[in-house]
Amino acid sequence: MHRRRRTALSVSVALLAATPLLAACGSDAHPGAAAVVDGDRIEVAALQAQVRDVRSAQEASPQAKQLIEATGDLNREKLNGMIFDRVVRKVADDQGITASRKEVQETRRAAAAQSGGEEQLAAMLLQQQGVAPDEIDDVVRRNVLMNKIAAKLGAGNTPEGQQKLTEVFAAASKALDIDVNPRYGTWDNAKIQLGEYRAPWLRQSPEQRQM
Repeated sequence: MHRRRRTALSVSVALLAATPLLAACGSDAHPGAAAVVDGDRIEVAALQAQVRDVRSAQEASPQAKQLIEATGDLNREKLNGMIFDRVVRKVADDQGITASRKEVQETRRAAAAQSGGEEQLAAMLLQQQGVAPDEIDDVVRRNVLMNKIAAKLGAGNTPEGQQKLTEVFAAASKALDIDVNPRYGTWDNAKIQLGEYRAPWLRQSPEQRQM
């Protein structure tokens, strides 16, 4: 895709996150579930709802054809993100970190201002990360938490810092006992991602580069 613009939504870590249009009904062990994380089910219906939201937003875009072609793996992309969100929350809870509504709103406003407005921010996230408009707050919250985690762990934008973050997230991922419906692949605790899928992450330089 196009070169990414820096925004306040980016994080100083290269952690992965984030899916083929498969009509899966769930594994034999967990019928109807796309994955089970720490005993909590991620229902196929919830996954498909996210996919529909993204596809609807893409179809309404002037670049609909390109956007849809670029996200052919959307089911796995969205499932990857739904699981990764739970890993982030696990790490945040373990570290005593929260993201207030005010922080989320302020971060979103800053990102929109840098992007040229809310409409431009929404278009950028749809294009670069397959994020539907009503998912933006969730993406912002995730990045606020990740920035706070990196800061608390003293993990700067260095190889050592990245390794430290990866180890913490990998440990949390393993503790969650993530079980993915085999129709969507398998979860890799060491890589903190679904199979070989690698999702684009908006990045941020040290000191959360000011826009």
